Amino acid sequence: MLTKKQLDLLEFIHKRVQRDGVPPSFDEMKEALDLRSKSGIHRLITALEERGFIRRLAHRARAIEIVKLPESLGGDANGFVPRVIEGGAPDPEPALSPSLPVEPVHALELPVMGRIAAGVPIEAINQVSHHVAVPGSMLAGNGNHFALEVRGDSMIDAGINDGDVVVIRETQTADNGDIVVALVEDQEATLKRFFRRTGQVELVAANPAYETRVLPADKVKVQGRLVGLIRTY
Repeated sequence: MLTKKQLDLLEFIHKRVQRDGVPPSFDEMKEALDLRSKSGIHRLITALEERGFIRRLAHRARAIEIVKLPESLGGDANGFVPRVIEGGAPDPEPALSPSLPVEPVHALELPVMGRIAAGVPIEAINQVSHHVAVPGSMLAGNGNHFALEVRGDSMIDAGINDGDVVVIRETQTADNGDIVVALVEDQEATLKRFFRRTGQVELVAANPAYETRVLPADKVKVQGRLVGLIRTY
């Protein structure tokens, strides 16, 4: 489900792409939604991307692609995308009628396995620092899950900021484009987009300030795939 602001922004981007062939600038989005700063637009863009409605392409200006539309805009909003818990004030929601049942939220405790680099790789993670509670609905599919605290800004254009906690499903495989925890030469752990080429692996940052790392396939091991993110303010 999208908030009204998220839906308004998605509709505005969709109409501008249909009309002009390119998405609007952040300044145009800010003016259209009557927001005071571009940081609010950044949060909305991040939320739309994490819910699978848009995709931002790295190393290109105004590179926003409409992936799908909600039913209210003539599309089909079905499909899994990572959920994000934000600690700031949420957009106002309609008040619930006292007669409506309230579904309980089931939370699970996950181990936080130290810190993961979203920047220059750091030493491999291998111990539990503390635990964090996450909604059970955030955990995708079967298998074990763990959490990591992000350090660095190389994934900022994917909506992953320094200090965020990422929720990871343990797996040794990944599809091209997945955001994964990659273990490099059994020594360095990093959070990057994963692409497998012939005999090689590319670890791609979501920040043009960082170069893509190209490594022999046998030097990189996938430790898990991103399924969620927790942010506090």
